Amino acid sequence: MPATAVALVVGGAACLSASAMFVKLADVNAGTAAFLRCAVALVPLVPMLVHETRRRGPLRRPLHGYALLAGLFLGADYVMWTMSILDVGAAIATVLINVQVLVFPLLARLFSGTPIPSRFLYASPLMLTGIALAAGALESGDRAEHPVRGAVLGVAAGVAYACYLCLMRVTGRHSPEHVASPVCLSTASAAVAAGLISLPTTGLPLSVPVASWGWITALALLGQVAAWLLISKAGPRLAPDTAAALLLLQPVMAIGFGLIVLGEEPSVTQLCGCALVIGTVWIANRTPARRPAATVTDRPPGR
Repeated sequence: MPATAVALVVGGAACLSASAMFVKLADVNAGTAAFLRCAVALVPLVPMLVHETRRRGPLRRPLHGYALLAGLFLGADYVMWTMSILDVGAAIATVLINVQVLVFPLLARLFSGTPIPSRFLYASPLMLTGIALAAGALESGDRAEHPVRGAVLGVAAGVAYACYLCLMRVTGRHSPEHVASPVCLSTASAAVAAGLISLPTTGLPLSVPVASWGWITALALLGQVAAWLLISKAGPRLAPDTAAALLLLQPVMAIGFGLIVLGEEPSVTQLCGCALVIGTVWIANRTPARRPAATVTDRPPGR
């Protein structure tokens, strides 16, 4: 397992884990947060795309479609997950969206023939149990207002998240020299999707208080630009099961940010869940099977 790639994905997960904190501090409408995190992120991403195109040439046209489609899934993921939080609470929503740990490798298996190690399949229930404990989903709390709708939205958000990861992985594998270009295209597409979905659902008020813009900017720069540049750079170099498992560290690190920045003290159960997630992620990926490059069956688009 390339140590550098692992470090980059963990760094990307850390940036993503700060997103919930920034949204909470910004104190804006859910749809507004989803739309603005993508729209503001385009300010640095567009110059990056121009610079990358000048240095390495344009991203191949067939891959544009993959990146744009990935962004549609990402925008839908942002809105559906936030809506599921309102229906079933942040704890349950956090558990539901992490079905990506199973869906992402399954999609890679289905469309590219990438094998799934048995060790990962055995460890997956423990990973999800750890996430449930870390999120506080098993602790007593208020009864969900719309449990069925919230559960459907949460799982749908997790599937959309996995589709985004899978499509971006295909783009990265066929054009590893391009990182900013697919992230920029997918972010633009995500902004459009988030805006269109938010209008009839959560609403899209853009009259944001001046004090909130700093947190929105931090959300865009860290939770969107830095996070997906790091993950897109390293993700294609890792097996799907490895990347999916490493991204499970995101809610664990979110608890750390909540403790340090917001003063939110986790329970003993949540700490045990964090330890279980970290332990099972390590066990599932400590000795991955070697996969020669020749066994990769992704077919380049457009051929």
